[in-house]
Amino acid sequence: MSRSGLTAALAVLALVLALAAPTPAAARDCPAEVKARYAVVIEVSTGNVVCERRADAQRPVGSTVKLMTALLTLERADLDETFRAADYRPAPAESKIGLMPGERMSVRDLLRGLLVYSGNDAAMTLATGVAGSERAFVRLMNRRARELGLEHTHYGNPIGLDERGAHSSARDLVKLALFLRTKPFFRRTVRQDKVTLETGAVPRTFDNRNRLIGAVPWVNGVKTGQTQMAGEVLVGSGRQKGIQVISAVLAEKDDATRNADTVRLLSYGIGQFQRITAARPGTPVGVQVPIRYRRGAVLDLVVGPNGERTVVPRGQRDDVTIRPISYPSEVEGPIPYGTRLGVAEVLQDGRRIATVPLIGSGEVPDAGLAQRTKSWLATPIGVVLAFAILSATVLLARRRRGSRGAGQRRAREEARAA
Repeated sequence: MSRSGLTAALAVLALVLALAAPTPAAARDCPAEVKARYAVVIEVSTGNVVCERRADAQRPVGSTVKLMTALLTLERADLDETFRAADYRPAPAESKIGLMPGERMSVRDLLRGLLVYSGNDAAMTLATGVAGSERAFVRLMNRRARELGLEHTHYGNPIGLDERGAHSSARDLVKLALFLRTKPFFRRTVRQDKVTLETGAVPRTFDNRNRLIGAVPWVNGVKTGQTQMAGEVLVGSGRQKGIQVISAVLAEKDDATRNADTVRLLSYGIGQFQRITAARPGTPVGVQVPIRYRRGAVLDLVVGPNGERTVVPRGQRDDVTIRPISYPSEVEGPIPYGTRLGVAEVLQDGRRIATVPLIGSGEVPDAGLAQRTKSWLATPIGVVLAFAILSATVLLARRRRGSRGAGQRRAREEARAA
């Protein structure tokens, strides 16, 4: 992972852990038109919980368990590896991509079959390929859940089939999806309306079981789930006007209600935020930097040009403040207008949401020799040296006058003697 990618992942992990406990914003119930008994929606960049309803209730969650199967695979396997099909016999009603005994398929295609078509045979093949056995993989799943702060989650299998003691929650599912979105492959895969798997014995094409993909242009994920005990489950995500949100609904009565609730939640979440320029160029930041060689002159620092855009809760634009964090103690010309001189952080309700450059409010011309000399003479050492030079000059002049006077007296005395 690149340094920027690692930084982003760590930032999201911090958000994931921060979501472990409800925030004051989380006390808001979801709109009445959302019928789900268990629901939550968050805004991704801030981690703000827009609304929730019994978000920590522990429930069977069906195939959304495969989100953890996908995460462990992405963290522990290479996409170009190939795994041999697991010895797994799915029931006729189970979702499967049709792996044949002994067939080999790339991890990349297995993950596509897992995330888009929810193939149970793909899930078991990934589990055994990563950990050697289903039991070992489930241990890894539960350990990773603890590491991510999924306090209401316990896994019983890598597929999501109903099993005693296996459960998760709406909040935990959203936290897991939030972390998975740091993986580019995951983001690309879950927003595809269909996939073709080409590395197996025969090509296979599957439509996305999340019917909102393609039907609602701004929906970009994530994963469906359904079992007799779980009911209909959907972890959804959507992006409009630069605002990305993730939702989860559990125990819905049918897929139509599940889908409608998801769209309502995502739309509601997006509507609670606005995307703004972090700080308007030219905004003063309250810093005046002394200008070298110009006694008493200062350069005001202002926000420089920036394309930094950030998301804030709607109606809270005026709560944004700017705090300089790096700038010089003194500047020296020539400095053309627009030269970057420092950095400031932009805070919204005390939380850093962006960093922006600082520039001078105007240009600073070069200080010529006369200006530099004048400035130098105004310094303490300059004053002392100037006084010393002046004193020496006066003393030398006096000595010269004294020498001329003495010479003139000797000349007069010599004339009289002659």
